[in-house]
Amino acid sequence: MKRSGTADLPLHGGRVPPWLASRMTELGTAIAEQVILNYGQSEFLTRLSDPFWFQAYGAVMGMDWHSSGITTSVLCALKRGINPRFSELGLMFCGGRGRHSVRTPDELRAFSQKTGLDRDALARTSRLTARIDNNAVADGFQLYLHSFVITQSGEWAVVQQGMNPDSHLARRYHWHSASVRDFVSAPHTAIVGQSQGEILNLVDARAKKAQCALLTIAKEPVTSSLNEARKLVLPTHHDVRAKDVDLKRVGAVLAVAHEQDLRDFASLLLVEGLGPRTLQSLALIAEVVHGAPARFSDPARFSFAHGGKDGHPFPVPLKTYDESLGVLRRSLEAARLGHTEKLEGFRRLDRLTRKVEEEREPFAEFDAAIRHERTISASMGGRTVFDDKTPRKPYALPQLSLF
Repeated sequence: MKRSGTADLPLHGGRVPPWLASRMTELGTAIAEQVILNYGQSEFLTRLSDPFWFQAYGAVMGMDWHSSGITTSVLCALKRGINPRFSELGLMFCGGRGRHSVRTPDELRAFSQKTGLDRDALARTSRLTARIDNNAVADGFQLYLHSFVITQSGEWAVVQQGMNPDSHLARRYHWHSASVRDFVSAPHTAIVGQSQGEILNLVDARAKKAQCALLTIAKEPVTSSLNEARKLVLPTHHDVRAKDVDLKRVGAVLAVAHEQDLRDFASLLLVEGLGPRTLQSLALIAEVVHGAPARFSDPARFSFAHGGKDGHPFPVPLKTYDESLGVLRRSLEAARLGHTEKLEGFRRLDRLTRKVEEEREPFAEFDAAIRHERTISASMGGRTVFDDKTPRKPYALPQLSLF
């Protein structure tokens, strides 16, 4: 049994302003619905458990592409947007950051009353995944966020995050029930990160219950396990740089969005009269919905959809964001009535972008692309968190009792 993957992210203070938080809820929910309609609930959980896809998901929603805050903001947005629609989408998000994480077992017990699932088994699974990552391995990261995502059939994914104040890093842990074989036998196939000597056994006094459940803790050195799990390590620099993205893939998106013939065809695929900037965003959203895992090795690229709240790589273009949301809403509304043309349009848009990438091999002029976005930012309603007058709250590690 093993964890699906991990991600190491620079600790990043600040907040998500209301004007972005509400849009993230709508866009994140719409993308989730697109994935579920096209591929099913299980596939959505599979993607949530992939650290690369999760990072791209947050970036396309307008969050800072590399910061620790992307985890909290994405999960909060999805909990707000998806839970009220459980009867339609069949998914429930439990837990969250700080005091919300402590409530996870109670939320799961309430969920079990609706679905007939084993409430005690669900609560135990939640605690085990948290205790394994918090206590089983002395990697220096103390959990402060625990999110448990579950379907009505009982399939689950866990996304949780810990903080290491000494290294100024956060580590995100991903789990998927499809990968779990046995909680009591070698629970970690691999722990991947910077070498800190041997990985230690369970020794934390708070982990006695977990000790009773876990028979073995993996002790493999990092160098022998690099290929055992998907591991995302993001740089400390805040700005998006050319080396952070696949310029060929960015070039294909820009070509589809801005070259007249390709733009006309892409707009026709979606049965919409769309401008180039909206097509640029929709092409990246379509890839998040339809892309294979290998497509998300450079999650910073997806910030070219809607920028980032701190202005990297450019301010969030609110007009474009809202136009993208409008197209997504209309496609989902049509699909509910049995008209799937626009849903298929997103799939075809993704295919068109890949075909341009393969046949033309375009390469984006990175600096020119950034300059262009910043030049048109005002006309697109560009906005950052620095435009708000409310001062930032200092970042503090919540004190938890769950783990």
